[in-house]
Amino acid sequence: MNNPAASDRPNIVFINTDQQSSQMMSCAGNRYLKTPAMDRLAEEGICFKRAYTTNPVCVPARFSFFTGRMPSELNIRTNKHGMALEKIPENILQNTAGQLLKNAGYRVAYGGKTHLPGDMSPETMGCENISADKRDELAQVSADWIRDQGAKGDQPFFLSICMVNPHDICFMGMRDFIRETRGDAPDLNFNERWLLGDDSVEMSELNRALSLPEGMSEEAFFANHCPPLPPNHQPQEDEPEAVRMQMGTEGFRHYIRENWGEKTWRLHRWAYGRLTERVDEQVGVVLKAIDDAGLTENTLVIFTSDHGDHSGSHKLDQKVIPYEEAARIPLLMRWPARIAAGQVETKIPVSNGLDLVPTFCDVAECVVPADLKGQSLMPLATGNQTSPSREAIPMEWENGRGIVYGDMKYLLYDEGGSREQLMDLAGDPYETKNHVNDPDLQEELAKSRKVFDRMFA
Repeated sequence: MNNPAASDRPNIVFINTDQQSSQMMSCAGNRYLKTPAMDRLAEEGICFKRAYTTNPVCVPARFSFFTGRMPSELNIRTNKHGMALEKIPENILQNTAGQLLKNAGYRVAYGGKTHLPGDMSPETMGCENISADKRDELAQVSADWIRDQGAKGDQPFFLSICMVNPHDICFMGMRDFIRETRGDAPDLNFNERWLLGDDSVEMSELNRALSLPEGMSEEAFFANHCPPLPPNHQPQEDEPEAVRMQMGTEGFRHYIRENWGEKTWRLHRWAYGRLTERVDEQVGVVLKAIDDAGLTENTLVIFTSDHGDHSGSHKLDQKVIPYEEAARIPLLMRWPARIAAGQVETKIPVSNGLDLVPTFCDVAECVVPADLKGQSLMPLATGNQTSPSREAIPMEWENGRGIVYGDMKYLLYDEGGSREQLMDLAGDPYETKNHVNDPDLQEELAKSRKVFDRMFA
């Protein structure tokens, strides 16, 4: 049991998954999967329905998680950009979430997936690295660590748990592409052989997720159990040329957009749900440990993901392109001592990349670095803020930048024809149309350009 000094400030457990869209929870109304652990966090805390990543790719998004900065501050627009960096500036490393909380008297630890840029690592962020595993072992090691901290009760702690799934869905399209275009080639490279093999944990998990329920016919499966195609399955009307340029003309994204049929897309959506359920089981192990240690009341649990997956929307899979399915992610916060249960914030856009570090600092009672542009989420979570306190939320990706403000989303690509996208998220929530040329939205377009210019000045 915590002593009085240790219990003044909450413990913080930061759980993040990989490639989980905001709708991939049963508490989000998705009836094609069951996520009781995530649902519990929503029921006992607050769900931010309009949470966005800073960049819908792993390395840039994870850089933001732990620094509160836009990835482009270090020209990290892609995974390759991030991994090509040799060193992260010392002033950034010394102001990561781990270092800030360590300096504030927290015991800080990190487990799971890293995929961080340059020399950024759990250790350089001031954290004890408790596990390099990203799956069941990570969940169990994290649970044991939490129970141990509860027994010590001498110091508040911060634990970041970086789980890998439902990321294994990534490999379905890539594997199909290699099978169809390179499967018989005698000179397969290492990655191609890896994708075609079934002996890795990733391929094993994917194969299991793709399996039909035991004893069920394919006809019954597709008729009664497999998710349907999404309402926005077709490519967006007036889609910018840059989207197709981003896909490439010979890569797997182009291949599956042109060649996958309805059943394959639906099977992708089925497997995506099963992989999400797998990671939910692991989240449940962690939540049980918090309960067992008697720490539930004064532990802030924050759950989110680095980015989503299109899973058939706009005939896309994976991430990169900032449609809602890739850019909008789950964000749940539970702290029974301070946050009322059962809240749903549906109107105000927030940024998990920019706003988490200020939130950590707020509850840990330490100073937020002056050059960070995010805001603590606690005023929203506790009901002390009821309207937006900033003009827009920024996002970026490999070949463009954009903003979300009010019910609008405006994107500007770096190249190609029809470089602008304007999305009316209230009137056209599935982003079926690019509204740049909509005569009824020209005032919104003019406003969005001004807001964008101010945001990225």
